[in-house]
Amino acid sequence: MDNVKNDNYYIQKIKQDLEFISKHMKNVDIEELGTNELLLDSMLFRMIQISENSRKLTDNFKKEKENIPWGALYGLRNRIVHDYGNVDLNIVFETLKTDIPDLLKLLL
Repeated sequence: MDNVKNDNYYIQKIKQDLEFISKHMKNVDIEELGTNELLLDSMLFRMIQISENSRKLTDNFKKEKENIPWGALYGLRNRIVHDYGNVDLNIVFETLKTDIPDLLKLLL
């Protein structure tokens, strides 16, 4: 089985994570996100995966999709990983509820 890891592969992984977040955050409010450790950890993990996979895309692909805030996607991982105990829940919630669905639209 040939598992070619190219732009298409990484975009599909990113889309899967974006769709997962959109699906599981649909009816979630900030209070639930803040009290449900499993949900919060899952969402943060998916956001880290999106960031990691976006770094693996070729420069040519990113130039074709220059309307996507690549720098913000890269920085997302570092903020979560290095400031995990201090991540602002309001920012995470807003990202999950607004930015993630918008990003998914840009990639479709």
